[in-house]
Amino acid sequence: MRILRSTVAAALTGLLALTLSPSAVTPAAVADHVNGSPGPVHAGNTFGWYQHGVFRQEFVGPKPGFWKQTGRGVVRTQNGMLTLMSTRKGSVSAKLDLPGHTYGRWEIRMRARRMETVKGGRNFKVVTELVPGGTRDQHCGGRDIGLENFTLGTNTVKSYVHTLPNNSFRGFKGRHLRNDRWHTYGVEVAKDHISWFVDAHVVHTERRDAALDPVPRQLKFELRALRGKTMHPSRMQMDWMRYWTMRAPNERSVKAPAFELSKYNGAC
Repeated sequence: MRILRSTVAAALTGLLALTLSPSAVTPAAVADHVNGSPGPVHAGNTFGWYQHGVFRQEFVGPKPGFWKQTGRGVVRTQNGMLTLMSTRKGSVSAKLDLPGHTYGRWEIRMRARRMETVKGGRNFKVVTELVPGGTRDQHCGGRDIGLENFTLGTNTVKSYVHTLPNNSFRGFKGRHLRNDRWHTYGVEVAKDHISWFVDAHVVHTERRDAALDPVPRQLKFELRALRGKTMHPSRMQMDWMRYWTMRAPNERSVKAPAFELSKYNGAC
């Protein structure tokens, strides 16, 4: 009996040591959400933004009048989601027609898919951007900040910060984007940096002066077509969107690699 008790005690001690060993457990605080499966968390609660100054859209009920449609297709609320449905020709977008913000945090939860395949058709780009608000000059995208930008059928999502005259600070992340997979995307625009978040994980933080372009911006969703081409009819859906002020300090570090610097030749 003494031998049995000693054996059991030794086994329990070893199991406890294994359970408490830092090498045996990955703490939730340092979990890599980008490389793992997206969970219920998002950057707003992970980094503590939710504590102050939130503007939220849950897309329940009729579409608010301040979501302005441009282009061919349909923009409506559907089953608690803001839904963009394209046609075979041309782009369709929805822009938040409210006063913009120079600084703050924006985050969305979205998915997209191709609804139909047509002969000779091309895939849409799925794009969420912060664009100059109100009647400000859009400079053909030359001052836009991308929360997400990817081509349907691919599994790489892009973010960018465009500044005049032709700068493009950009980053890329591999994600499973097909078949209506949900992901969250966010940006934090501060006086001294811009950070990009995917599935509650900071991916890039840019601090170079040339990327810091203070102008009030507002959110825009778009299914972007290739000019003059026949497109595969597609759908883009947003479960929710949030805007928070910069009042709440980040509860985690936003230290991350800088964007790569390239050129945006479409500015005007």
